[in-house]
Amino acid sequence: MHKKKILLIDDEVDILEIISYNLEKEGYLVTTATNGNDGILKAKEIIPDLILLDVMMPEKDGIETCQELRQIKELQNTLIVFLSARSEEFSQLAGFQAGANDYVVKIIKPKILISKINALLQLTSKVSNDAKVLKIGDLVIDKDNVKVTKSGQHFLLPKKEFDLLYLLASNTEKVFKREEILEKVWGNDVVVGERTIDVHIRRLREKLGINTIQTLKGIGYKLVV
Repeated sequence: MHKKKILLIDDEVDILEIISYNLEKEGYLVTTATNGNDGILKAKEIIPDLILLDVMMPEKDGIETCQELRQIKELQNTLIVFLSARSEEFSQLAGFQAGANDYVVKIIKPKILISKINALLQLTSKVSNDAKVLKIGDLVIDKDNVKVTKSGQHFLLPKKEFDLLYLLASNTEKVFKREEILEKVWGNDVVVGERTIDVHIRRLREKLGINTIQTLKGIGYKLVV
């Protein structure tokens, strides 16, 4: 069985040791780096499944490191999770804007952090962007038949609503920026109003009763299981 690879980037050696120990007990292959530059080099070398990244580091901070990692083609499917002592809203927003999949504050207990990492990696292994049928909890999205089923009830959605839901469900731990949603659902050749996405999200919530479509103000949307 393929062991998942995790890269830890943090300038606090004790943090690296504690998290590495717990992850290795779970069967993960763990690589560490103490700064952003070294982290980027090791990420290119091992192509990890998940990167746990600190924000405040010397030489190159976590935000800049995340932005550079997201420019590397081979790492497009790698999950990036910030683990930082900074809990301010603007720091978390900066992390998501840089391309992170999640943001965790360092006061979290190791066992809870490991559980979150387990859940993230399990979800990404079950769902691929090319899947014809996506199953998210009691929600089933059939791409070929453009059909949605929730708790046994069937829904026939307008195409754009369906495409939007399918996009969000294709990667439940990714924050989809508004620009990306417009490009992938409506296309570059179609001019739509700024509130178009908001209207479609509201309709999906009303029809399906989905309360797990999160709005990240000023960034985009995320479907959370």
